[in-house]
Amino acid sequence: MKLVLLSGGSGKRLWPLSNDSRSKQFLKVLEDKENNLESMVQRVWNQIDSVNLAESTVIATGKSQVDMIKSQLHNQADLIIEPARRDTFPAIALAASYIFSVKQASLDEVVAILPVDPYVDNQFFNRVKDLEAVVRSSDSQLALIGVNPTYPSSKYGYIVPNSTSKDKEYHTVNRFTEKPSEKQASSLIAEGALWNCGVFAFKLSYLISILEEKGLPTEYEELLKQYASLPKISFDYEVVEKAEKIVVLPYDGYWKDLGTWNTLTEEMATSQIGKGVISEDSKNVHLINELDIPVTVLGASNLVVAASPDGILVSDKEASPKIKELVGEFDSRPMYEERRWGWYRVLDYTKLAEEKEVLTKRICIAPGKNLSYQLHDYRDEIWTVIKGEGEFILNEEVRLIKAGDVVKIPSGEKHAVKALTELEIIEVQTGSQLIEEDIVRLFMTWEEIKEQVLNFKKVQ
Repeated sequence: MKLVLLSGGSGKRLWPLSNDSRSKQFLKVLEDKENNLESMVQRVWNQIDSVNLAESTVIATGKSQVDMIKSQLHNQADLIIEPARRDTFPAIALAASYIFSVKQASLDEVVAILPVDPYVDNQFFNRVKDLEAVVRSSDSQLALIGVNPTYPSSKYGYIVPNSTSKDKEYHTVNRFTEKPSEKQASSLIAEGALWNCGVFAFKLSYLISILEEKGLPTEYEELLKQYASLPKISFDYEVVEKAEKIVVLPYDGYWKDLGTWNTLTEEMATSQIGKGVISEDSKNVHLINELDIPVTVLGASNLVVAASPDGILVSDKEASPKIKELVGEFDSRPMYEERRWGWYRVLDYTKLAEEKEVLTKRICIAPGKNLSYQLHDYRDEIWTVIKGEGEFILNEEVRLIKAGDVVKIPSGEKHAVKALTELEIIEVQTGSQLIEEDIVRLFMTWEEIKEQVLNFKKVQ
């Protein structure tokens, strides 16, 4: 069986820690067995690895999340990178074409799809493995996992089966109900309805045949070329609603969607992350602070306080799901991002006269990691090294840099740096377009970069 993890999200429901490049699955607010902070995607990947599914798993994601996935999973995951933001049907179609034409999987292969961020016990992934047998024995087009509800929630969708007889491992699906009222949810549970956790499986031949019917390429590279023109439509609307035979496999274990601050804080092992103080008379308060200044909470109850370079949130926990509605109009650039080489934080941004801009960043590069060999068309940069040592290249000239050094990089000049020890730099950009897209990457790995420099010097 092949497993596809869908990693998307616009990053609004857990603002200000999440943003368009750092969605909720990348927030390191959970704890692993060694009491180290980990993200949802790291937790899920370790669980998948524990049931021996990691080697057959791919992650479908957008370009903005690639560096963060590579950084947090240490380049272990096979990635399918969507060239444009679409919806779940195009994403799953692209994944199916990748498994079919690149991985050369048989049309008889069973493919399971699940979100990258469920909060579950390890046994959940054993249940995911059971989907393969269910798809084959039931001769269904789709096999879903349905969670036995623990209360009548209005936040989840429901799967209503035709039969709930105890002697059957799976049931045919009668209908779906999306986010009912609590009263309706109680009636659905009485009918034997299950929470829809977004996990399902199918034979590869089923989705490939759908692509062929729609006149879409089944070859991965060809579908990539057309991807930006595919309609923005969900897999539910495009496939599930049209399927004639769907079955559901019940799961009677722990499952939770950590999609809002009130649900996420329920699973955090600590009430405070980062600098600050929560007074003893404060009850049921969680403080998550990514800033270098302390935050103090006095005499408050049932609050989540979250602070990051993107903003500050103070919210009653029950009201926190409304955050997406309120910050939807915020259109500022992400102020903090994790990258494959480390992280950066925006310290200041100013617009000057005559369309000039100034942007100041603090950049941290992990030991042994490097920035690509690159140039910028619209900005100059000045680097001040504040910590560590590195190997720096400017226009094929190589030299060592260390704390206290200042480096000037005019626009159009090719440059790269590799951290010999943890390297921190204050970078001041000046120019007319201070955006991440103003990067022309020439070479990525340090081996390629050094080889290019040596070849250039030989030619000279």
